[in-house]
Amino acid sequence: MSTAELKQLIESIVISQRGTDLQMKETDRKLKELGKQIGGLGNKFGTFAEGLAFASIERILRTDFGMEAITPRFAVVKGGESEEYDVLAYRNGEENQGMIVEVKSSLDLATIEQMQRKMDGIFRWMPEHRDKEFQGMVAYVDGSAAARQAVLAHGWHLVHVGEELFEMKTPPGFVPKIYRAVQA
Repeated sequence: MSTAELKQLIESIVISQRGTDLQMKETDRKLKELGKQIGGLGNKFGTFAEGLAFASIERILRTDFGMEAITPRFAVVKGGESEEYDVLAYRNGEENQGMIVEVKSSLDLATIEQMQRKMDGIFRWMPEHRDKEFQGMVAYVDGSAAARQAVLAHGWHLVHVGEELFEMKTPPGFVPKIYRAVQA
């Protein structure tokens, strides 16, 4: 191979490498966009599950727990931070009680951590409800046995979508964990 042919070969390799670099950058951009779209789809499915569950959850909260006020997608913003509850329910009067409901299309152990954070922060986010005793409830479409057991082990009610949409899965004799405001 002559020097001229070698130079020409090297130049064609460099040009080819530039084209490969551009293709890789474009592929990377497309993968990032696809990731965003998949994440958005997951969020939409979660919102769909919340909407699907709300009528059943509302019925359970009114019938089984006597809740008077039931608010879906309750959000609180304080000091640049925010917290959102899929459902906030409460009743006033002789029995001042509240319920925090988390709705998941797919119940997993990460849900447990998220719910624990929400339950632990109730009175920080909503000090106006310090006079109430709160319980937690997790409603789900699909989930592992380990995650379901973890929900119950934390003292939260368990609701599953079934033939009648959502139905209570908390076993008879279950004692829920009660959250009370710490008195100063």
